[in-house]
Amino acid sequence: MHAVIMAGGSGTRFWPASRRHRPKQFLRIAGESPMVVETCDRLAPLVKDEEITLVLGAAHMEEARSLFRGRAVHLLGEPVGRNTAPCIGLGALYAEHLGGDEPLAFMPADHFIADVSSFLDDLKRASKAAEAGGIVTLGIVPTKPETGYGYIRKGRCLSEAGASPVYEVDAFVEKPDRETALAYLETGDYYWNAGIFVARPGTILKEIQACLPGLWAGLNRLKTSLGTNGFQEEMEAVYPDLESVSFDYGVMERTRAPVIVVPSACGWSDVGSWNALYELCRHERDGRGNLVRGEADLVECRRTFVSSGGGRFVACLGLENCLIVDTPDALLVVDLDRDQEIRSLVKRIEHREKDELL
Repeated sequence: MHAVIMAGGSGTRFWPASRRHRPKQFLRIAGESPMVVETCDRLAPLVKDEEITLVLGAAHMEEARSLFRGRAVHLLGEPVGRNTAPCIGLGALYAEHLGGDEPLAFMPADHFIADVSSFLDDLKRASKAAEAGGIVTLGIVPTKPETGYGYIRKGRCLSEAGASPVYEVDAFVEKPDRETALAYLETGDYYWNAGIFVARPGTILKEIQACLPGLWAGLNRLKTSLGTNGFQEEMEAVYPDLESVSFDYGVMERTRAPVIVVPSACGWSDVGSWNALYELCRHERDGRGNLVRGEADLVECRRTFVSSGGGRFVACLGLENCLIVDTPDALLVVDLDRDQEIRSLVKRIEHREKDELL
């Protein structure tokens, strides 16, 4: 099995720890190593280093080379970010160049998996289901009425009696409100969409040709320079003109190929915000629900998350439901339940032309 790791995001919801020069996937967020390294390492029982292709921003190539020094992981640098459809298309094109057309797993670089063994078993099932030429996605079995994720509605069961269930995808559903999310949870017919896909490289490229002909034309231009010294130069010529479109919208919602969902209860989290990290780290909280990373002292505080990485001691008194992130050049103080709005703060910083803080 081969794998393409998508590592091109900016992670603005993790500001001020995440910056343009070092986005979330290159930080130690939920483990001992940077998230991109942990993503590759968890695949080790199933995928060899030389079978992994990491697609990232060209500006982060030096960082990636340092992290993977001495390892045979392939690195592809996108000159500009163009969302997941070009990223997946490029990964499929490169996997085809490396040889073979066996199923290929595509996954983000910045997610957390609690049960790695279960996750690998699910990837194996997805790989088997993808051999016939369809596109398979992992559907995360929901544990709460989450309003921040898209959902997958399952259709007809395709597996034999007694086997682990595999379903046709009936529909991809946008992020719901809480009442709708509760209804999804009660029916048992919906899964969280984790953006993890498995398919043959040829299947991916064929469906891009059918659904996104402009992207297909750009990939075709790149194909001729694969493996040559002129590849990166051709990337810089082609990539800026590609349409920025997600794989979900551009291909999965339009394809006529079989689309299959494999249910997964692997303890997945996209760790998409500071609050998500707070929820993930329940075992690290004190009796009042406080979470501290770094040097800090919390007195009479409740449900407060302090990340102190600025080299200073942080002291808090009488706070409740607060998030404090201290870095060498920026301090963030926000209601923990409003952490999704950090993106708007980053936009305000952009408008003030404080580029050194982005």
